[in-house]
Amino acid sequence: MNQASIFNVPNLHPLGRFHWESARQAGVLPLFWSGSGLELCFTGGELHILLEADAAQYEPWISVEVNGAPLIRMPLHPGENDVCVFRGLSEGPKKRVRLLKEVQLMPEDAGRLCVSGLCWTDGAFLPLWEPAYRLEFVGDSLTSGEGLHGAREEMDFVSAWFGARQAFPRLTADLLNADCRCISQSGWGIRSDWKNDPRHALPNFYSRVCGPAAGPRNEALGAQLEQDFAGWRPDAIVVNLGTNDANAMKNPPCAGPSGAFFKQRNDAAGLALLEDAALDFLQELRRQNPGAKLVWAYGMAGDALREPLERAVTRFGADDRGAWFLPLPQMRQETMGSRLHPGPACHREAAEALAAFLKIVL
Repeated sequence: MNQASIFNVPNLHPLGRFHWESARQAGVLPLFWSGSGLELCFTGGELHILLEADAAQYEPWISVEVNGAPLIRMPLHPGENDVCVFRGLSEGPKKRVRLLKEVQLMPEDAGRLCVSGLCWTDGAFLPLWEPAYRLEFVGDSLTSGEGLHGAREEMDFVSAWFGARQAFPRLTADLLNADCRCISQSGWGIRSDWKNDPRHALPNFYSRVCGPAAGPRNEALGAQLEQDFAGWRPDAIVVNLGTNDANAMKNPPCAGPSGAFFKQRNDAAGLALLEDAALDFLQELRRQNPGAKLVWAYGMAGDALREPLERAVTRFGADDRGAWFLPLPQMRQETMGSRLHPGPACHREAAEALAAFLKIVL
């Protein structure tokens, strides 16, 4: 078997945010966010991907597809993992391989998942075809693909129910032949999470490689460093936030570290604060990503905050014509997955609506 570290494999395409210099120094490719991974085109008959996993509670799951067809979906055990993608295939035909991290980052776990290298017996690694677009998705559990696996009655919060491969960001990207990245956390929102904790407002973490990734090992991999926005310019950024802010308005206040209480309110003053926060985030996205089309896509799990979010986009659009608000198809009983979240059919509907819209604006 031939073996090489991940940075010595030719024509390998990493997926997701990571800090290049920190990763090179560590000799591994960290998979921080949901949908992170790698793609390659290989002509040999046997291929293994080597990964390092660590988690206290929420084990990482991965999926692997070959030539667009699902082949593997599995959890990884702590330590080193040798995943045999295939063996015994004919040498010569091209095999396009995509590995994805199925599960979002779990901040409370301080775990990590990294690709360390590849093993193979024969064949060559060929250049991948260039994507037509680059898309970035910013959101919550909907963007992370929570609830895409498991029966409808499943309600436990476990890694197995997540599925980046079938989530609308990956589906949208595939419909448009696009590269994509996700920045998403279940339960988080624009001003707070669903429990009114303002420390879990996703816009506050956008500028870092992966701000929610805790622990010294993640820090050594560059998680807390500023994102190199010039190194990867998205053609469009899709924001799907607001669902958890609506939930926070129904829940009791949250006590912060200082003892002060925070509460989002569904009144004129509270909605105005949410609208201003959404506008601030759009302005931050524009500062970091000049030229990107900005789409606030909302409504898969209810549209209670459509009016203030749409007003924020309209206010932003008064000075910047590269922004739109897009209602997404709502989850129905027959399109529901586990944990009261959208299932595969709802994500496909959202992806088709979003891809059709992006074809127009791009």
